[in-house]
Amino acid sequence: MRMICAAAGAAAVLAAGAVAAGEVPVETKELGGYSVTLHLHPFLTEEELATLRVVQTNTDALAIFVPDAGKGHAAMAVAPAEGFLRAGQLVPSAIAIAGLTDAAAAAEAALRGCEALRKAGDPCVVLLEVAPLP
Repeated sequence: MRMICAAAGAAAVLAAGAVAAGEVPVETKELGGYSVTLHLHPFLTEEELATLRVVQTNTDALAIFVPDAGKGHAAMAVAPAEGFLRAGQLVPSAIAIAGLTDAAAAAEAALRGCEALRKAGDPCVVLLEVAPLP
């Protein structure tokens, strides 16, 4: 039992170090010929995570939050201090961009759009990525 606790503690320390080093855990699901990756940033609320997990697994929800997600690569970026949802509403700085030719271009465009609308706090981060399956 002691070894299990020590191993679990070491894993938690390593995970915390990865997050501190800028590595954010992700969850990836397949949806309608696409891969939908959710970046599990520590600033996300339970409501935001629950909503994003629905977006990840439901084509109608994905279409609402990431219009045209089925056209090429897409990404959504948010400002950490502002989050994704507040009072049940999508925050203005949460920007989704779709229809780009690669993941890097989608992420860059979403981050640029978010930064243009961010009011305060740390720079915007990618929250969600959508990519066609090979």
